[in-house]
Amino acid sequence: MRDGKVEVDGGAVKASRELKEGEVIRIRSGAHYELHEVLGFPKSRVGAKLVGNYIADKTPDEERQRQAVTREMMREMPKGLGRPTKKDRRDWDKMNR
Repeated sequence: MRDGKVEVDGGAVKASRELKEGEVIRIRSGAHYELHEVLGFPKSRVGAKLVGNYIADKTPDEERQRQAVTREMMREMPKGLGRPTKKDRRDWDKMNR
């Protein structure tokens, strides 16, 4: 993808790229990311709840902790002030490094 939000085995990929078993997918969302390994593919279409049977979460514990810190900071923001500013997001990124 153009924004580099999805990588497969360490390299940027296009949306049309087909996955293979054993590949590791890195998905970036803002300042955080998740890693998933492809375990296999279903024989036919399945519901969203069953997709977890075909992937393994490989996200490091330190990244999970950074995500938890960001969520906690979001909860502590005073309500009614609107969405976080660009400065707020940059401050959170600095704290999570």
